Amino acid sequence: MLMLLAPSLNRVYAGEAPRLAAAELAVTTGLEVEPVVIAGVDYLRFEADADEVLLRTVAEQSARLGLYDEAAGLLRPVELPKVDLLDEDLVTIPKYPGKTNEQLTRLLLNVTLSQVALPPGPRTVLDPLCGRATTLLQAWRLGHDGAGVEADEKAVEAFAAYLKTYLRRRRLKHSADMTPVRREGKSLGKRFDAEVAVEGRSLSLGIFTGDTRQSAKLWGKRKFDAIVTDAPYGIVHGSVSDVRGGTRKDRSATGLLSDAVPVWAGQLRIGGALGLSWNTLGTPRERLVGILEDAGLTVRDEGPWRRFAHRVDSSVHRDVIVAVREG
Repeated sequence: MLMLLAPSLNRVYAGEAPRLAAAELAVTTGLEVEPVVIAGVDYLRFEADADEVLLRTVAEQSARLGLYDEAAGLLRPVELPKVDLLDEDLVTIPKYPGKTNEQLTRLLLNVTLSQVALPPGPRTVLDPLCGRATTLLQAWRLGHDGAGVEADEKAVEAFAAYLKTYLRRRRLKHSADMTPVRREGKSLGKRFDAEVAVEGRSLSLGIFTGDTRQSAKLWGKRKFDAIVTDAPYGIVHGSVSDVRGGTRKDRSATGLLSDAVPVWAGQLRIGGALGLSWNTLGTPRERLVGILEDAGLTVRDEGPWRRFAHRVDSSVHRDVIVAVREG
């Protein structure tokens, strides 16, 4: 079988896409996957029977354009099921500084969800550093409910305005409201909630404004099937020194992750999975593995899980890691 790769709109990411897509497909299917070039075009080659489960998994891949059966030197197109409930422009229309590449967001979501050991069905996905909610919109496209926490109130307001406009222009039946949050007489910020009816399904999304380290307090007793987030690169969130009381800015997210990962781990259901992308120049992989394990999670750290590291620019070398909460 050959999976035809979609071109990436991000120039830097495009050069890494075949290798990253191969790791994604290997993780989500358990197959041996090889990037190949045929007539100057990038494909992923693997051997498998084209059953319903495989076809759906291939259709969900972040860089999938098409699937072909390779036989007698010819490529026969294989029809893939429709897996996205909402169009791609839901996540590609917003443009703003610092936005994570949409393909990488989908990849991170896919590999994390592949490790969730719970009965099949729609998932609840939390992004505790959600920004303008690209991850949550990707979850919506796949039919999952989304939840988030974001410290930047203006980012949440901008996202709320965008989503309301998008749903209205697409004439989708929906509700979307921003409300103040008060508990015990104190203001805790705001909460944005949205629901949309699409293809006979009702999808929900909620975001609290606030500190991710307070995520469990904000969401109360609610537990999630998956937690998926792109850790900050030390510009907004990870801006305090690891040495409390110091004046030097910490340009890594290590201090934030040390504080937040135990909180997030407690919000996972047994059998749930936590997926992170982060800058390894600020937080070495071994350090992050230790933080996750100290929080009681089991890290996926072998084989294709070691093939996601890639360069973004001179100051950002990004990697992906997934850990699960076992019973």
